[in-house]
Amino acid sequence: MRKIFITTCIICLLAFGAAGYFLWKGFWWILAILAPFMIVGIGDLIQTKHSLWRNFPLLGRLRWIMEAMRPKIYQYFVESDTDGKPINRLDRNTIYQRAKKDLDTMPFGTQCNVYEEGYEWMTHSMAPKDFHKLNHNPRVIIGNKDCKQPYSASVLNVSAMSFGSLSHAAIEALNLGAKIGGFAHNTGEGGISSYHLSGGDLVWQIGTGYFGARDDEGRFSFEVFRKNALKPEVKMIEIKLSQGAKPGHGGILPAKKNTPEIAAIRHVEPYTTIFSPPYHSAFNNPKELILFIQKVREACDGKPVGFKLCIGHKSEFIGICKAMVALDIYPDFITVDGGEGGTGAAPQEFSNYVGAPFLDGLAFVDNMLRGFGIRHHIKIIGSGKIITGFHLIRAMALGADICNSARAMMMALGCIQALVCNRNTCPTGVATQDPKLVAGLVVQDKKVRVANFHTETVNSFVELLGAAGIEDYTQLTRSHIYRRVFMNEVRTLEDIYPSLANGCMVSNNIPEKYKQDFEKASIDRW
Repeated sequence: MRKIFITTCIICLLAFGAAGYFLWKGFWWILAILAPFMIVGIGDLIQTKHSLWRNFPLLGRLRWIMEAMRPKIYQYFVESDTDGKPINRLDRNTIYQRAKKDLDTMPFGTQCNVYEEGYEWMTHSMAPKDFHKLNHNPRVIIGNKDCKQPYSASVLNVSAMSFGSLSHAAIEALNLGAKIGGFAHNTGEGGISSYHLSGGDLVWQIGTGYFGARDDEGRFSFEVFRKNALKPEVKMIEIKLSQGAKPGHGGILPAKKNTPEIAAIRHVEPYTTIFSPPYHSAFNNPKELILFIQKVREACDGKPVGFKLCIGHKSEFIGICKAMVALDIYPDFITVDGGEGGTGAAPQEFSNYVGAPFLDGLAFVDNMLRGFGIRHHIKIIGSGKIITGFHLIRAMALGADICNSARAMMMALGCIQALVCNRNTCPTGVATQDPKLVAGLVVQDKKVRVANFHTETVNSFVELLGAAGIEDYTQLTRSHIYRRVFMNEVRTLEDIYPSLANGCMVSNNIPEKYKQDFEKASIDRW
């Protein structure tokens, strides 16, 4: 191949050069067009980095072109409506249609294989409730005995996505959408920017980097914290222990996305990759975590304070529960993320193989809080691939009080699942800091779509409640959801994730499956 290419280049140069000199001057134009390809090809022969280019000059580059085109071709021409990943086309279309208030019904029956293992459905009632008479804006009060400023939250809110991971236009549109729809917007761990302060309710997330609440050495500072926490837009504080995309790793902000504006908000050097520490420096064990939560709640004048985690070692969460009971101090909420989460940059191994999936983690957290007899103190927020009203129903059946959604909200903004969130090349201006790409996202249009998606999805949730014959989400149980576990066998989520009796973990009635983790759990060490 190398010899053929070199020979072809030499022949073309001689032939077109001679033809241009003796016959027709236009041949020089042909030579001018071919010359760049010849130069690239010769460069491929000389370079030593890519063996494919060296052995197959010029033609070897087609592989890189096809690799770049593969996700687009697969999404638009190959995948079916039900097998797209991470979010299939049916769900993506539902998001787009609801955001635009287009027709969101579907023709000719389901495309799902209802006899496939893993297929899930909810039970309906022979006496369903009238949708039009139900509460179309269900709210949940978050705040326990130590909270002085309880917050009334919508059942669906914007999950944590930082300014940096998302563009300023995306953040502003999400916040304005939250203002229109009356729901909350989680800031993500990147701190509070001016775009977060557009009028929507905020849940300020504080991660291991303590952005917006750190001193010059990167340690948590209560003095700096209060400056942001007392803002009227900030309704709740969320301490991020871990996240589903990369639990145990810490956040990542690629250098290309770390603009001077973002660096100033985070108090870091611009255009450097920012790795948040994988662990907190403000506390070192479950007891210190709970005491830290109490101090944070006092520092923000009694606003609701909670923490977010993806379940890992079960003994560690049990240790947190033991610390709550021992100190009689409780977070106002716990956000449960799943290993399937993620909107930004994450190492492949962490994204694919670390952390409990959302449903498993959610059921476990609800069980432990009930088992320790402290569930009434704490609201649970479910955050793991919440897309439709059914996903809300399923999460609440397993124990969630409200839910957060990240990727669905991104799609309401216009995200097309291009899968380049980590490259700063998002074509829709959602997950990029490139001004030319961000210019394509018109805030005044997208804020309405975000609000529309929220309204229509909550309406779907309420209608499903009515179909089940109930009026309030608190009446949902794990027995309302069925899953096919084998081709000829179905089980309820109660069968798969058995509920615990209230107080059983503190009354010498610990289920056998939790005894080892319970004995290992300590309030003084992780």
